[in-house]
Amino acid sequence: MKGRPPHRGSGAKRGPGGFAPRAGTGPRTSAKEAAQRAARNRGEDAGERSPWDDGAAIEAAPRPKRPPRAAAPKADAPRTGAKAAVARAPRAESPPPAAGPTRREQRAAASATLASGVQTLTVAPDEAGMRIDRFLGARFPQLPFTRVQSIVRKGELRVDGKRAKPNDRLEPGSSVRVPPLKLEQPTDRPRSAAKVVGDAEFLRSLILYEDADMMILNKPFGLAVQGGSGTVRHVDGLLEALTGPDGQRPRLVHRLDKDTAGCLIVAKTRLAAATLAKSFRSRAARKIYWALVAGVPRTRQGRVSTYLVKDEPTDADARMRVAKHGDEGASHALTYYATVDQAAQKLAWLSLKPVTGRTHQLRAHAAHIGHPIVGDPKYFDVENWELPGGIQNRLHLLARRIVIPHPRTGQPVDVSAPLPPHMAQSWNLLGFDAARYDPIVEAPEA
Repeated sequence: MKGRPPHRGSGAKRGPGGFAPRAGTGPRTSAKEAAQRAARNRGEDAGERSPWDDGAAIEAAPRPKRPPRAAAPKADAPRTGAKAAVARAPRAESPPPAAGPTRREQRAAASATLASGVQTLTVAPDEAGMRIDRFLGARFPQLPFTRVQSIVRKGELRVDGKRAKPNDRLEPGSSVRVPPLKLEQPTDRPRSAAKVVGDAEFLRSLILYEDADMMILNKPFGLAVQGGSGTVRHVDGLLEALTGPDGQRPRLVHRLDKDTAGCLIVAKTRLAAATLAKSFRSRAARKIYWALVAGVPRTRQGRVSTYLVKDEPTDADARMRVAKHGDEGASHALTYYATVDQAAQKLAWLSLKPVTGRTHQLRAHAAHIGHPIVGDPKYFDVENWELPGGIQNRLHLLARRIVIPHPRTGQPVDVSAPLPPHMAQSWNLLGFDAARYDPIVEAPEA
């Protein structure tokens, strides 16, 4: 794939997308090796230590083992380059949509129904696994998402008679009780044709990969993924410009922080969105991030295993802090890291592979091991540290690469994003070669 750094310096056999083979796909291990691996997962010394076991990290309590996943079939996945000028694969036409009400008709019906009082919604099969707040937002797109989150947080929704939490996942056939809501009537004020065309052209300039089911965008630094207080321009709003004649619009599958650049997956259909979301939940989606951090880790390859909790539970963008197992609201977070290159002892280029997907996980973990990411306004706390000349005070974090099973074929889609301008400038100043072999591909998958 053009734009992706070639893998050099290792003769190890790779799985789909160039990642190391998953557990269960390699040679059979002995009982002793299996015991040693289990001991390492518990944070014990089994006589040998993997280079990924970082002694400085806080080890989490053992978690229940999950059944092994089947290895993704090896096949040639469609790939594209990281540069905007690279030729893309032909864009297949989307399949004709199933007959049904248009988006405008759905909005009008939702407003009329909710204005009349309480109603009960039934979860459709293709909505299985959706978060309750995403479900409500999809059913009633004219309801501001901040209002949706407030409704769920206050316990005004009931799922099968029980109070729902924002991150609860829905099962097909479940009943969702929605309280009376007064929604703003949809306006027929037409959008500026020039704005729609401009937004569509802007989004298409970001495409790294596209087919009939999904897109992978190169999200720029500073562009929010979703709206919020004071946020007017964001990816979710821009996607309206790609709404089809039938009212279907592309849907977000996951999110990145506003100041994190790189690979962002967007589904073109509701079925593709549900399938891709399941890939993230089952950890079948594998991600690599690049970061520039202060200092150089003493352990060049390791893992950080902690529990993270929000300082302000009601704030979606609150700072995360390391917590103890069992603390209210704390979730386990696991990250593998590798030092790719360094500039003396001042700065290091880290490659990061998150196993879990917690809010601000990589930023919090980098700060936790004493090497916060350069330009991070929330987590950079090194005293008397001066930014080297020529390096911009912007978050140096890139969602560099993602490998995910295609929602329809199951074949791996492997895409890499280029360095954003401010990181490319830093790499040039420090003499880092973006084509250098990235040792994070050797890290475990779990």
